[in-house]
Amino acid sequence: MRELTSYFVFIQAELKITLRQAFSWITPLLFFVIVVCFFPLALGPDTELLQSIAPSIIWVAAMLAMIISMGSLFKIDADDGFLDIILLSPRSLTMLVFCKILSHWIMHALPLIIISPLLGFLLHLGTKELVVLMITLALGTPVFSLIGGVGAGLIIGIRNHGLLLPILIMPFYIPILIFGTGTIHLAEANQPVLAYYAIMAAILLVTLAFAPLFTGMALKIGVNQ
Repeated sequence: MRELTSYFVFIQAELKITLRQAFSWITPLLFFVIVVCFFPLALGPDTELLQSIAPSIIWVAAMLAMIISMGSLFKIDADDGFLDIILLSPRSLTMLVFCKILSHWIMHALPLIIISPLLGFLLHLGTKELVVLMITLALGTPVFSLIGGVGAGLIIGIRNHGLLLPILIMPFYIPILIFGTGTIHLAEANQPVLAYYAIMAAILLVTLAFAPLFTGMALKIGVNQ
C-alpha cells in the first residue's frame, strides 16, 4: 500500500512540475489548435470538403502535437540529475516510467481530447462523429505517449538529436492514425465501429504491457551512451 501511495505522490509531483512549466504543455496545445484552424482558412467555406477531411486533420494535428511534447519527457530530468535518481531508485523502474508517461499524457494529451469537440465543430463534424472522435483520441493518444517514451529514452544521451525522435517513433504511430481516422469515417457512413474500437484497445493494451519496460531499458542505454 505504501509503495502504491509513493507512485501516486510521484505522479502528483510530476503534474505540479509540469504546471509550473506552462510552456511545456501550452505549446503543443496551441500548435494543435492553430494547425486545425488553418485548414478552414486555407480551404474556404466548403462544408462537405471540410467534413470529409476533418478526421485526418484533427488526428494528424494531434499526432504532431504529441511528437512535439515528447522531446521534453525526460530531458529536464536528465539536465537536473533527477533521472539518475530515478534509475538508482529501489522502486520499480518500469512503474516509475509508467507514472512519468501517465503524467505526461494527463498534461499534454488530455487537453487535446477536451478541446477536440470544439475543433471538430469548426470542421462541421456531427454530434455522433464528435463522440467517436473523443473516444478514438482517448484510446490512441496513450499509445502515442507510450511509444514516444521509448524513443525519448533512446535519445536521452544524444545531444542535438534534431529530427531523430520523430523519425524513430512516427512509423509506429501509423496504425493508430489509420484506425483513428477510419473509425470516424465509418461513423459518418453509419457503419458499426465497435470492431475498430476493439482493435485500438488491443493496441493500447499491448503497448501498455511492454512500452514502460522497454522505456526503462532505453533510458539505461541512453544514459550510458
